[in-house]
Amino acid sequence: MDPSVPDPPEMLTSPPPHMTPDEFRQHGRAVIDWIADYWERVESLPVASTVAPGDIRAMLPDAAPEEAEPFEHLLADLDRVVLPGVTHWQHPGWFAYFPANNSPPSVLADTVSAGLGLIGLLWSASPAMTEIESHVLDWLVDLLSLPGHWKTTSTGGGVLQGSASDATHVALVAARHRASARSGLPATQMVAYTSAQAHSSVEKGANIAGFGVVRLIETDEHRAMRPDALRAAIEADAAAGLVPAFVGSTVGTTGTTAVDPVRAICAIAREHELWHHVDAAYAGTAMICPEFRRHQDGIELVDSYVFNPHKWMMVNFDCSAFYLAEREALTEALSIEPPYLRNAQSDAGNVIDYRNWQVPLGRRFRALKLWWVLRSYGAAALRQMVRHHVAMARELAQRLDDDPRFEIVAPHPFSLVCFRCSPADESQTSQEAADRATDAVAAEVNDSGVAYLTPSKLDGHSIIRVAIGQSRTDREHLDRLWKTISEAAV
Repeated sequence: MDPSVPDPPEMLTSPPPHMTPDEFRQHGRAVIDWIADYWERVESLPVASTVAPGDIRAMLPDAAPEEAEPFEHLLADLDRVVLPGVTHWQHPGWFAYFPANNSPPSVLADTVSAGLGLIGLLWSASPAMTEIESHVLDWLVDLLSLPGHWKTTSTGGGVLQGSASDATHVALVAARHRASARSGLPATQMVAYTSAQAHSSVEKGANIAGFGVVRLIETDEHRAMRPDALRAAIEADAAAGLVPAFVGSTVGTTGTTAVDPVRAICAIAREHELWHHVDAAYAGTAMICPEFRRHQDGIELVDSYVFNPHKWMMVNFDCSAFYLAEREALTEALSIEPPYLRNAQSDAGNVIDYRNWQVPLGRRFRALKLWWVLRSYGAAALRQMVRHHVAMARELAQRLDDDPRFEIVAPHPFSLVCFRCSPADESQTSQEAADRATDAVAAEVNDSGVAYLTPSKLDGHSIIRVAIGQSRTDREHLDRLWKTISEAAV
């Protein structure tokens, strides 16, 4: 033994001290009070954080504490350290990206989930986790008018992933597995196709899954994927000895909420034996309203589908609902059965083990918050919220249409409106001036503190995305946004 190394201290004979149940109740009430107070005052706070890089770290000590601190210090630092560095996604003036709504029952459910501290390795690890998840996802099949064979009581099934990106990744893995079995060729010779307007997670997931090629298919004047261009790309790749394996279409693209022609893409995918995955991450919630379901025409023919309750359904992040037409197509690609995870119910095929439907082994009790939100609000209130947001988006679009200073640059089938400042003419100089004016409007709105939106690009030109979907947003907040936009425009 090295004499320069001191002997270790005597082993502890007891666990470290915890809060007593009474202390936990006291501090728990204080935390709930803090959250409730935050929701009451969030509208008075500037939407975007104004700290500079490094400001938050500068308020933290250089080393972790050796001894325990009073809980009151932790709670105080929510105001002192955390809030200055928060951009408030729950602010009613939030119009950026897409909404990431929470709600009281969802937050409380997440608290219960954390208190239970479950790790859902498999059904037997906590049967309630699996069976509530399966059942609530089957509820959503009916509520959103999704195909009946996607229920866990049929050949398919639903599972909660962390994000739509995770769902797309595992869909690509399943597609790779199926194409490899069919062709005998490696993933490096496989091709994935998606719209040029699709979310970047398709490209990222294809790279992670080892696909050799990702093709971005051109879009039409509505920003939707062109089926003729998809067919031509598939046929050219097949003729070149590549393996067309996956196509991802979108119902509500990130950039403009364009809707790809799902049925036409399905016909091509089936003809050429491609896995067809549909990303409805944002817009999927709208399907709770019958009037929007025409946008998912042909959905019964796809292999997999994802939408995010954590965007527009008042379920806080993370909660992404992923559905499969044939669950064995995924579980065959992902299942590994080490002896320490074997048990009688799983071996008999009597239960679902969701670890075989995702990349990680462990999983949280996400279904609890989805279950509580659906029960606390009911489908009628969720429909009311969606329709309210869509009505406000149409009202904003009408104001933009009526004002010659602005032009709407894409259709707005849901509650996202994309616009720019109007160029005086089609000349390059005029277009560049319009880009500068658009960027200036976006910056002024985001600096105002009363609203926050997303500047972006479309066809190389500056645009502004206004996503109306925060659960506390009402017409007064829309009026405030419009006033700020109008005053900022030249």
